[in-house]
Amino acid sequence: MLHYVSEILPSLLSGAWMTINIFFWTLIASIPLGILGSLGLTSKIAPLRWILKFYVWLMRGTPLLLQLIFVFYGLPIVGIIFQRYDAALFAFILNYTAYFAEIFRGGFQAIDPGQFESARVLRLTRGQTLIKIVIPQVVKIVVPSIGNETINLIKDSSLVYVIGLGDLLRAGNVATARDVTLLPLVLVGIIYLLMTAVATFVLRKVEQHYRAWR
Repeated sequence: MLHYVSEILPSLLSGAWMTINIFFWTLIASIPLGILGSLGLTSKIAPLRWILKFYVWLMRGTPLLLQLIFVFYGLPIVGIIFQRYDAALFAFILNYTAYFAEIFRGGFQAIDPGQFESARVLRLTRGQTLIKIVIPQVVKIVVPSIGNETINLIKDSSLVYVIGLGDLLRAGNVATARDVTLLPLVLVGIIYLLMTAVATFVLRKVEQHYRAWR
């Protein structure tokens, strides 16, 4: 069995690297975009709010799997063509930006309006107020929710198999079908558990940091 594991492990690790890539770049792009989206959702500009509310409703109200299929197979009909990896990343960023926008919107609305008034007294610009006073407090509020979405993202990354991308789950399925054994899928499960364990550990450290922050 150890010999078999050593044979299939490289392909599983290669798939895991693809999963980590999707996870990392989605997180890097969607969190800042989510912050910008949350500012738009709380903006005084009504058309901007309506557009963003519709976008969030659409992304949160339809399955990510459907969005992946639409981006890769549907958009080429109107001349917009993505490579598999780019299509997956685009769909994931669109989807998770909507979730993070809602999370940060809740965080911004939890801030006492007196914080903004105090900043005006100190003659801080709106940008300085957001960066130095508001956003650090919002991050402290939303860290648990961000953590939940981060764990979901690791698991959701398995959906890229639907567009033929060589992720961890696809590598396991290929090995299972070829060798007629469930061992590859057991290893896939172990690798996912390890990834979520590492993410959970990091997120707990972040929570502890912000819990101690004053």
